[in-house]
Parts: sequence; structure tokens; C-alpha cells
Amino acid sequence: MKKQFIVFGGFSGATAVALGALGAHYLKSQLATGLVTETNLQTFETAVKYQMYHAIVLIILAALFHKFEEGLLVKAANCFMVGTILFSGSLYLISTAGLLGLSNISWLGPITPVGGLFLIAGWVLLGVGGLKINKTNKL
Repeated sequence: MKKQFIVFGGFSGATAVALGALGAHYLKSQLATGLVTETNLQTFETAVKYQMYHAIVLIILAALFHKFEEGLLVKAANCFMVGTILFSGSLYLISTAGLLGLSNISWLGPITPVGGLFLIAGWVLLGVGGLKINKTNKL
């Protein structure tokens, strides 16, 4: 499992950097066309930030794998991975829909909070795992 966290975290981090550059340069240049709004740009930037935060936490979790109860750690990491895909992925599509020529994407709206719930669940599971660290499993 540790390898899976590092692989997902590494590629997710790389994707976040690439998409962040895309947002900062290309999407910003499209504001004048009206296909991208300032709100779209802010939404896109939120997706990039959350993706990067969770890429980093996955790599940290892999490094701390031996310190936590494995079941909770795996569940937390899986929540982070699913949450990143649903939360950031839906925000990327929503914020670039005009540019991509997508219409009738209202079904994506409910996916974003579901992804957010997965991210929150991952953090809660991580916290519970931290509570279970005993004196013999010092960080």
C-alpha cells in the first residue's frame, strides 16, 4: 500500500503543478474571451491547492506508515485519493466547461461536496490513527 500512496501522491503533485501553471498562464489569458471568468479561475486554483495538499499528505503518510494502525492509515489514504479525484476533478471540469465546450454539466455540482466529504473523512481517520499511537510507536 505504501507504494500506491507514493505513486498517487507523486503523480498527483506533478499534475497539480502542471495544472497550476495552466491556470496561471493559459486560463488567465482566456478571461478576455468570456469563456473563463474570474470565478472560474478562482475555482480552478482551489482545485489545484487541494490536489497539492493531498498529494503531499499521501507522501507523508507513506513515510509514517510504520507508526500508524495500518487499517486506519489505508482508509485515510484511500479517502484522500478518492476525494482528490472527485473534489478537484469536478472543480477542474466545472471551471473550464465554457472553454471545453461542455454543456449540461449540472450533474457535476453534487460530486464536489462528495469529494470534500471524502477528504474530511481522510483527515478524521488520520486524527483517529494519531490517537491510537502509543508510547511504543512514538513519532
